[in-house]
Amino acid sequence: MNPPTKHRTLRTATLLSGALAAGTLALAPTAQAVEPTTATLSFDCGSYGSGEASLTATQDGTAATITVSTSAIAAPIPVSANSVESTLTLTKNGSGTTAFTGSANPAIPAGGAVSTGPLNGTVAAGDSLEASSLTVVVLGITATCDATSPQNPGPFVF
Repeated sequence: MNPPTKHRTLRTATLLSGALAAGTLALAPTAQAVEPTTATLSFDCGSYGSGEASLTATQDGTAATITVSTSAIAAPIPVSANSVESTLTLTKNGSGTTAFTGSANPAIPAGGAVSTGPLNGTVAAGDSLEASSLTVVVLGITATCDATSPQNPGPFVF
């Protein structure tokens, strides 16, 4: 015996709306996230010093930021907030390069380790980025630092 038309229509509508909802969920973009979110490496900044750096990365779509804190460079005098211009150059996908730039930083006391960022850059899905150099301009003085170790635990993958 067939169910009444009213019930059959309701059941068909319910099945269709469930299928549409499942299809919408299946087609929804997955959340983008960088892995790992933190990494360390060593920098040699010539006469300004050398030491370890900690990098923290975030991602929002194609926009990404990296914050750098390094003991390789110490502030000779107190440095006010948002006065350090920085460029972090990263090897992109093993062959090219990309740069993250910015002039955001917390206030740094005399003798304190330089911390800069967030530095802003653009990424595409699947980009693999590993820091290769850091240029920091503090009070008109430029320090260029070269990576002397690979990032640990590995490159940032977006």
